[in-house]
This record gives sequence, structure tokens and C-alpha cells, in this order.
Amino acid sequence: MLRRAALNPERTALVFEERELLYSEFADRVRRQAQLLREAGVCVGDRVGYLGFNHPALLETLFAAQTLGAIFVPLNFRLTAEELTFIINDAGIHSLFVDDTLRPVLEPARDNLCCREFFASESEADGWRHLDSERDAAQPITSVVSVDQHDIAVIMYTSGTTGLPKGAMLTHGNLMWNNINASMAFGGTRDNVILTAAPLFHIGGLNVMTLHSFHLGSKLVLLRNFDAVQALENFERYQVTHMFGAPAMYLFMSQQPQFADTDLSSVETLICGAAPVPESLIELYGARGVSFCQGYGLTETAPFSAFLTPEFAVSKLGSAGQAPIFSDTRIVDPDNQPLPAGEKGEICLAGPNIMKGYWNRPDATASAIDSEGWFHSGDIGYLDEDGFLFICDRLKDMVISGGENVYPAEVEGVLYKHDAIAEVAVIGMPDEKWGEAVTAVVALHEGRSLTLEELRAFADPHLARYKLPLRLEIVDALPRNPAGKVLKFVLKEDMSG
Repeated sequence: MLRRAALNPERTALVFEERELLYSEFADRVRRQAQLLREAGVCVGDRVGYLGFNHPALLETLFAAQTLGAIFVPLNFRLTAEELTFIINDAGIHSLFVDDTLRPVLEPARDNLCCREFFASESEADGWRHLDSERDAAQPITSVVSVDQHDIAVIMYTSGTTGLPKGAMLTHGNLMWNNINASMAFGGTRDNVILTAAPLFHIGGLNVMTLHSFHLGSKLVLLRNFDAVQALENFERYQVTHMFGAPAMYLFMSQQPQFADTDLSSVETLICGAAPVPESLIELYGARGVSFCQGYGLTETAPFSAFLTPEFAVSKLGSAGQAPIFSDTRIVDPDNQPLPAGEKGEICLAGPNIMKGYWNRPDATASAIDSEGWFHSGDIGYLDEDGFLFICDRLKDMVISGGENVYPAEVEGVLYKHDAIAEVAVIGMPDEKWGEAVTAVVALHEGRSLTLEELRAFADPHLARYKLPLRLEIVDALPRNPAGKVLKFVLKEDMSG
């Protein structure tokens, strides 16, 4: 980013809540932030965390950490104190920046955290340093630590099937090559205007378009959080050319009364991830001259592993697309042998965008990345005769609700603690609003009863709200195979029927 600011200091880097920052101004704030971190004792390889909604300070912290050769750790603001405590201590975060609105969430757990320094966004309090006043008084640093493309830039936590999150170590090279692949797929120039409304703690929000914007030297319009009306207003006001979002975001925008009258003539492409775009939505935006570039990827792949570009949006409807130009995809059987076109197996991915591994998890890394360097996604799919990827199922039973990944094992681990529950399975069921609804299928102890409201209230202190069940089904017993494994596909079939 500092290099881009040196090349194009007078261009607009960022727009946030009507305030515009030039690249020169943004770079100055990054250098002052870096000095603040240096004074706090942050050294090469230390982890710097950020807990907050979308805000320029998040990006300033990211770039400031990288200026010092430190590692940035964005934290999911939807998590509970219990969930955040595990991640913060697992990452060994040295300095933590927290949005004032989220301090009450973290405050009760602060004594259990490993952090050496705590920074608040708006005001000082016991044990919290005020971010802005100190940074504004700090002298900007002049030296930048040299890093290698194989050095870790970001650790992004993704839930695991065991219920414990794992930190995907993404290198500077991973982030860079993802954006090179993206540029080849949907282009980009310094004249782009990119709207970011997806949360920056997600790899999609951070590295599909946001960091791409700084690489290009274009203008980034940043929303604190997604609001359909505000997004439409920004499209027209700033002549937005690109946006990344989940299908639900574009659906909510299209349902606003002002959608029909909003000027979308500046839009070149809408980038979509997390789930396929329904044909009805493709047609609705297509009638306004707007096309979709769909993508498939994971946190571990930084994220793009396939693109479905606009010319194939209808002819290959339902496909995740083709592998990027500098990455590869193959389908393998249980013995890790490649399968021919049309045969279903595990989706494996390779390329310079694949993570370095999981932080402090060598066993998990070895399980995920094989000896040939292929990352095993845990998703089941096939390649057609033209090399287009189709995703059939999720080997890990992950539920995607509103674009958020929910891992059943984590939710089940909490629900099992309810004294009325004898056994429970969590599955995803189709939902018009959220894509999939987190659904708890429960067998109760004899003589007990349970309502959805009671179950959600019980789980609320332990789980982020998007992980809480939206539906509850009571059954006599869960179907199992001879080995005792719950047959979740039977539950889905029964509930669908």
C-alpha cells in the first residue's frame, strides 16, 4: 500500500461515511499506526489483532502490522467472549485493537487474554489505550521491514469439524497471487470504484476486492456493515464499478423500492461468493445491464479457486466455474487418485494461493495439504468435460447461513450440554432468506420438552448468533449406520419430504 501511495499520492484511496482519504493521507495514517505498534513493542512475526466492524482503522492496522513485518489477525465481531478468548490466545496476539462498541463483549474475558497491549477506538479506560489520540501524536515511521512472499501476512480463523477454530496462515504471496488470478478473471484498473460491504474479517470481504483495490490504486468505498439501501445509494453516488457479496446481499438490494430507479450504469461486474447465484437473480440484474462473476473458494485458498465468468453464467448454471489461470483443480477418490470428468470425488486445489498451513496445527496441516501440495477442500464435486467445477455436497457437513460458515460439530457440542437433550444433530436446510437454516434435530430425554426459544436462549452465551439454530425438530431417535454414525442425509431427506 505504501508503494502505491508513493506512486499515486493524490488519488482517492478510501471513502468512509462521506470522508475521503487520499493515498498520501492514508499512508501517513498507516505509518503513524506502525509507530504506535512499534512503541508498544511489536516486532517481526508478532501477531496484531483487530476486533471491530468495517472501518479504515482495520485496514490501517493491517498495513501497519505488515510495515513492521508483523502478522495481522482479524477477529469475527459476531463471536462470544468465550469464542474470542480461544482464538486470541491460540494466535498469541501481542496487541489488540477493539472497536469501542465491542469492548463490553471482551471486557469480562480480558484478564484471561494473553495480549500485552489493548487499544480502544474512541476513549481511554482502565487498561485500554486510546488509539486515535496517541496515533495522531505519533511520528510516522520512515523505515519498512522487508518481507518475503512466503512470510505470513494474515492469520484468518476458520471453524474446524472438531469445533475448535484453526488459523489459516496466509502469506504475502497467497494474497498477491489471489489478486493476480482475480485480475485475469474480471480485470480491473485504477479507475475502478470498489464497494466493500462484506465484513473484512472474512477472506471474501478482505481479499476478493478490498486489497485488490489498493493493488490497483483505485477508490474503495467502505461501508461499516451491509445495508441494502445504503449500498444502492453508494452505487449511484460514487459510480461504483465492482462489489463483492453473497447472493443474499444482492437479493436484499433488489427487494428495495428504490432498486428500479437506482442508476447502475457504472457497474461493470458484481462478484459473488458463498453460494451460487439463482438464475432469477441473474436475469433480474441482467435486465439492468449488470452481470455476475461467481467464485468458489475457501479461507485456506485466499480465497479464489474457481471463477464462473459472466459469459458462462447461464450456460453453466450451477457450476462454480473454472480454475484460475495460475491455480489448478482436480477431483480425487478416497485413495487420492485423480478421477476422470464426470466422476464425483473430493475437490483438491493447488497453486500459489494455497495457505502455508494452520497456525500451531502441524497435524491438521498435514491432513489438509498432501505431499504433492494439493489442498483437500473437504467438498465433494466433479469436473465436466469442459473443466467446469460442480459442487455436490460438503464432506464436512458445513452449513452456510447468510454467507457465514457454520460447522455442526461446534454447535452440537454446545447443545449437548442442555439437560433435556439426549442426542442432537445439526444440519442445514434450504431457507429462502439465508440460503441454509441452521437446524437442530433433537431426541429428548424421557418426559422432557424443549422449544426453539429455550434452545436458542441456552446456546446464546456460547455461540455467535448466526450459529444459533433457526429451526428445531424433535425426533424419537437419530438415524445411525451400523458404526453408530448419524446419517444426516436421511434427516435431510425426511425433513424435505
